[in-house]
Amino acid sequence: MENTPLFWVGFNIFVLAMLMLDLLVFNRKAHVVTMREALSWSAFWIALSLSFNYLVYRTMGPQAGLEFLTGYLIEKSLSVDNLFVFLLIFTYFQVPQQYQHKILFWGIIGALVLRAIFILAGAALLAKFHFLMYVLGAFLVYTGIKMATSGGEPQIDPDSNPVVRFLSRHLPITSKLEGGKFFVRKEKLLFATPLFVVLVMVETTDVIFAADSIPAILAISRDTFIVYTSNVFALLGLRALYFALAGLMKLFHYLHYGLSLILIFIGGKLLIAEIYVLPMTISLGVVGLILTLSVVVSLLFPKAAEVPKQVP
Repeated sequence: MENTPLFWVGFNIFVLAMLMLDLLVFNRKAHVVTMREALSWSAFWIALSLSFNYLVYRTMGPQAGLEFLTGYLIEKSLSVDNLFVFLLIFTYFQVPQQYQHKILFWGIIGALVLRAIFILAGAALLAKFHFLMYVLGAFLVYTGIKMATSGGEPQIDPDSNPVVRFLSRHLPITSKLEGGKFFVRKEKLLFATPLFVVLVMVETTDVIFAADSIPAILAISRDTFIVYTSNVFALLGLRALYFALAGLMKLFHYLHYGLSLILIFIGGKLLIAEIYVLPMTISLGVVGLILTLSVVVSLLFPKAAEVPKQVP
């Protein structure tokens, strides 16, 4: 497998073909995604990702294979935070379940484009300015500490989103949903629907999360091919993972702290890179161990239900 422009084009064509197959064939009609369907698609995307991981291992060597797997696990685990925020957005705007798949589909298309730009720009900067490696390491440690002390309860406030505010001032928006449409024409005027506002919220939220996940994967590998493909495969399974975990996400309340530890670990790994290079097998083992422990502890010690206050 050669890292050539032709291969990059072929890989992206393959990704778009899989997404179009998902949207235009298997999910052509808006419907509520069942748990069985979500689990089946999740298994498919994970199997496809691991198959590609094996291809990387066989053609590019064990180091590249481990880097891909580590990057994939980090992006997949960080995406759980994204999913919880998506759930809050859909709940806030009361988006019917049958339209959530469409929003996530187009949201992921946008995320793929934006993250490709971030990855290429970040890799180019790290290659040209070596000192940025320490800035990146310190940023990841800071982000991990901030994540651990934030409480892990994101708030959704569309009025504070500058992109949504801009849309509200410059684009007429209907007061209610118009089926699964993002835009409708009324009296020769083009109106955006609340579904489009939700899509904008999902896209801007993903940009914020990319500020954490892209530096974390760039800290694992400098190979833009490895970073990009591991990110893409993690995103491809995001929709199915959302519907599979939508009712279970609140159970993993300690995962938030596990993710913060992973970011601190990766940041620390970068900061000491000139003194000691940690083997990729150890990095993968630490990431896997932290994720496993945070999930197990969450299940063993469920979060206590909030007791409603008594009215005197």
